[in-house]
Amino acid sequence: MAFADTSSSPRRQQPLIPSFLYASSSSSSSKSLYLEKMLGSSGPRSPAPSPAADRSGFLIPSPEEPSRKMEMYSPEFYAACTFGGILSCGLTHMSVTPLDLVKCNMQIDPAKYKSISSGFGVLLKEQGVRGFFRGWVPTLLGYSAQGACKFGFYEYFKKYYSDIAGPEYATKYKTLIYLAGSASAEVIADIALCPFEAVKVRVQTQPGFARGLSDGLPKFVRSEGALGLYKGIVPLWGRQIPYTMMKFASFETIVEMIYKYAIPQPKDQCSKGLQLGISFAGGYVAGVFCAVVSHPADNLVSFLNNAKGATVGDAVKQMGLVGLFTRGLPLRIVMIGTLTGAQWGIYDAFKVFVGLPTTGGVTPAAAPAAELAKVQRGEDCIFPGAVFSLAILHACSLIVPPGCLRSFAKLVILQ
Repeated sequence: MAFADTSSSPRRQQPLIPSFLYASSSSSSSKSLYLEKMLGSSGPRSPAPSPAADRSGFLIPSPEEPSRKMEMYSPEFYAACTFGGILSCGLTHMSVTPLDLVKCNMQIDPAKYKSISSGFGVLLKEQGVRGFFRGWVPTLLGYSAQGACKFGFYEYFKKYYSDIAGPEYATKYKTLIYLAGSASAEVIADIALCPFEAVKVRVQTQPGFARGLSDGLPKFVRSEGALGLYKGIVPLWGRQIPYTMMKFASFETIVEMIYKYAIPQPKDQCSKGLQLGISFAGGYVAGVFCAVVSHPADNLVSFLNNAKGATVGDAVKQMGLVGLFTRGLPLRIVMIGTLTGAQWGIYDAFKVFVGLPTTGGVTPAAAPAAELAKVQRGEDCIFPGAVFSLAILHACSLIVPPGCLRSFAKLVILQ
């Protein structure tokens, strides 16, 4: 048997699976015909299959083609975002428990925990290696619940406010949509987080109080009552709502700018690895801004949950105004920057896994002129306030009696 001489051309490694078995939308019919000719000599020829049968028959999709699709804004979409939020927030916060432990103790007892390095040394000497992970169970459960509400409701409120605004205003005021949607979501998320956060801080800053959540939660309730678990809810909102507004709005803006100015091709032409790398980078930069904005309230939360019967005035008096803004800030910048970058990376990786696009990077298209009425100049000034008013009403509906909200809404409309 003679073989063709291939010495003059570079040898190409042949795939184990013949390439004609992979179907594509452009050439599936020709390749199926080729396969039919190969198999036709061994038996009677069957009628040519229809295009629909080609796609569901012997030929299998190419590895480059996504095998799963999920409809945007469907119940499955929101469920996927919720589960992605559980993974992104729960796992990342649990992984930085040692940093969080040192940070909380630096805020409560700066004389003893003077710096990051000395703080780790003190913990290692007094509590051993196991002491670095004290409070990891309430951290995991609390931030998993918070992440589920934060990411799931953010996607919901972002769509909700965009639909209210209409395509033109949703594009023009997209940053305002991000801010309002994230603020509304965080109000709900913190209600889920607050009891776990209260127990976590007490366990981490008072050695001997409890070993973890199972014995710490009943002991906390016996000491301060069930409502004591929500003693820090207002400072927690003060920490988390600005943090989350900065986290989502700055991330969406940073990622959009990266795709617009730093990447020479459209987002849909970038590889998934590149898109996830951009998500991590945008999340890290956003996390630095988040840490600075929310740090004073973080100091208040740690102080109030550590001291029984303490008030905000007591915290300001003991820590001082400058200490409120700066105590433990360098460590928190490192922790929150890494944390936020990892959260966006995990969240978008999960979205890609279930067949969804990564977050951000595509500016919504403006609505056609025929679909919208002509907008008067005065309305441009009214709309931003309307979006924030809706966000405030949604947030207040969770904690204010409905009758008060109806009266407030009537007053706004009459004005």
